Amino acid sequence: MKKVAFYTLGCKLNYSETSSISRMFEQKGYQKVAFNEQPDIFIINTCSVTDNADKKCRKIVREAQGINPNGYVAIIGCYAQLKPQEISEIPGVDAVLGAAEKFRLIDLLDGFVKAPVAQPGRVMASPIEEAVDYHVSYSLNDRTRTFLKVQDGCDYPCAYCTIPLARGKSRSDTVENVVKAAHEIAARGVKEIVLTGVNIGDFGLHDGKRTETFFELVQALDEVEGIERFRISSIEPNLLTDEIIAFVAQSKRFVPHFHIPLQSGSNKVLGLMRRRYRRELYVDRVTKIKELMPDCCIGVDVIVGHPGETKEEFLETYNFLNELPISYLHVFTYSERPNTLAVDIKPVVPQSQRAERSKMLHILSDKKRRAFYEGQLGTERTVLFEDEVVDGNMQGFTENYVRVTAKYDPLLINEVKRLQLIEINAEGQVEVREVETEVFHH
Repeated sequence: MKKVAFYTLGCKLNYSETSSISRMFEQKGYQKVAFNEQPDIFIINTCSVTDNADKKCRKIVREAQGINPNGYVAIIGCYAQLKPQEISEIPGVDAVLGAAEKFRLIDLLDGFVKAPVAQPGRVMASPIEEAVDYHVSYSLNDRTRTFLKVQDGCDYPCAYCTIPLARGKSRSDTVENVVKAAHEIAARGVKEIVLTGVNIGDFGLHDGKRTETFFELVQALDEVEGIERFRISSIEPNLLTDEIIAFVAQSKRFVPHFHIPLQSGSNKVLGLMRRRYRRELYVDRVTKIKELMPDCCIGVDVIVGHPGETKEEFLETYNFLNELPISYLHVFTYSERPNTLAVDIKPVVPQSQRAERSKMLHILSDKKRRAFYEGQLGTERTVLFEDEVVDGNMQGFTENYVRVTAKYDPLLINEVKRLQLIEINAEGQVEVREVETEVFHH
């Protein structure tokens, strides 16, 4: 029985796909092991969002060779689609598979036989136009929550982004299939599903035609028994409709938490980025959410240092975010990606200024999160406790994404409990107190 190990870089979508590919191996009789347990085969799922994808990929290949010099190394994922030739020349790489090939790798790499040492790895990467199939994927490595892929690819040509080049056109699962997957996940005792994709609001495209909508998917999933919570991972502001917001506000299972990419608070920079909305629409979405769900958690993606962003425009973004009732930021420092429109935009922002802007927004994010947490103190929330114990404490998240901590109790793991949020500790987590007397027995 051959042993196989996986390493995943990048987003939740990659994790859901790695998890599904690993189950394919197990069904074929391979034994899944940890990366450091002398596997015969290493599968590395790469990301291309930042410019150090190359460095990370090389480092993990070196690690794999150190663990088992005779191990077979296959590279998949976004970076493998964008730079297959380059990756095939990394010493130790046996095969590189593109977006259209990665789900067929067991068949394509028949037997996983290593090539002679001096020879570059085999490249199996069709043009991205051929990545048209949709593959159901979800992660099952964590019994409290699962990332369920509902959509793949993207038709938006944002100036800074390589995802359409790496993952192809927007395409989706069907509502029926997603509901079926949700029932399978529920049967394994998982309590929370996070819906993930490249552009999930664009759900419903099959062969380029829209046959269903994301709103229809949300309505169907709300009826799935056994799942306590559905979370929407990230949705474009122009695709987050009033009907979706209103539905989540009264939903049985969808939680009050949205992650909405902004990227810039300057309309001029949004234009340079080729984004499909302006800041006025963003304010409108946040206002609508807070009107219907005052305690809703709102996360925001922002890019600093995009070509053409002046100091004034960055400050416009900073002030815009500072004034919005949002809860935290994911800050990305712009990095040049070949074959994107942004590489031709001038002037280029110096690296030192990008770093300075990033630091300012990270501090703002901490301030926003703290204010959001403080606003939740004294309220009662449901908390789903996770399986990780650190220094005798366990952690969980409220439905509106406040991270809480409590003394370890095996009875609480994977349970949803109603608790009162009391105070913020030195680590920035919220301490809780039981609401029902039978919750804690210490």
